[in-house]
Amino acid sequence: MKLLLWLIAGLLIGSVAERLLTARSEARRGALGESTPPRRRRKVLRWVVLAVFLMLIAGTVGGYMWANSVFDRIEKVDVSSALSSGSSGTNYLLVGADNGQDGEATREGVEGVRSDTIMILNIDGGKARMLSLNRDLWVDNPATGQKGRLNATYNQGPENLIRAVTHNFGIPIDRYIEIDFTSFAGLVDAFGGIDINFEHPAIDRASGLVVEQSGLVHLDGDQALAYVRSRHYTEIIDGKEVPEGGLPDVNRTQRQQAFLRAIMSKAGAKRNPFTLMKAAGNMADGLRIDDDMTMFQAARFAWNMGKLDPETVVLPVVPRTTSGGAAVLELGDGAEQILATFR
Repeated sequence: MKLLLWLIAGLLIGSVAERLLTARSEARRGALGESTPPRRRRKVLRWVVLAVFLMLIAGTVGGYMWANSVFDRIEKVDVSSALSSGSSGTNYLLVGADNGQDGEATREGVEGVRSDTIMILNIDGGKARMLSLNRDLWVDNPATGQKGRLNATYNQGPENLIRAVTHNFGIPIDRYIEIDFTSFAGLVDAFGGIDINFEHPAIDRASGLVVEQSGLVHLDGDQALAYVRSRHYTEIIDGKEVPEGGLPDVNRTQRQQAFLRAIMSKAGAKRNPFTLMKAAGNMADGLRIDDDMTMFQAARFAWNMGKLDPETVVLPVVPRTTSGGAAVLELGDGAEQILATFR
């Protein structure tokens, strides 16, 4: 029915346009003292105009049908009861789910998947801010009422993770988007790779990362995935392997943010619609979104991703050891002021 309406509209628009163009041509020729063009030439003009408008309509309808088919492939998760509004702008909870290499199971009903990346992306008008919530943050689990790591709240599903973020940090979540890490490689390759700045050459034998030079390095899909997954990041300084200092979970979130900024920048620089269509197709099967999101909301989010240069906001955290001997993170000085800006 929608297709039929579009075609009828195209015929009407084409007919009106053809009449206007013909009238304008006749008026011009009359002013110049020329004779009215023959009927055959008017018929050719009519069919040319009609063909152009039908091509435009067909392209629009075809684009809509393709976008709708891609959107239908994206899994919708029932989290609407945990979503809220009231924040300044729109808060997206971005979750990177990894099938891992250690057999850890965290996605409900799916073995070997964990929420490895948890970010809040706030978009307010034309500005954006990005805040990483470290997976090792020590929080209350709404489903169990017990203390545990933030990423462990995902064991009871995405809805519980959203509630944990809102309950523990006071941040309302408007939209939920989950990306399977395994789809990252295809996305990066669809854009021809990404560029990441490395202070020193680096390796991670566990994730497979191998960077043999410093400076701006071009990564293909597999190396970009190894970079995002890196847990044992080691720099090569003066020919020696030097494990990075600081807090490993904090360092990893910084790499994940660098990756996200790089892929957003690459998406924004692309103008080839076929490249963008390929990228969208590669991502569809690796996405899960909240069941309240419409196709147009998803399209608007994707469009914004190519235009935004989000400000990176660092959440102060401090390490501590629980009574059970677990190494976790807690909020540090100044954390409340930062969280308040996302509420």
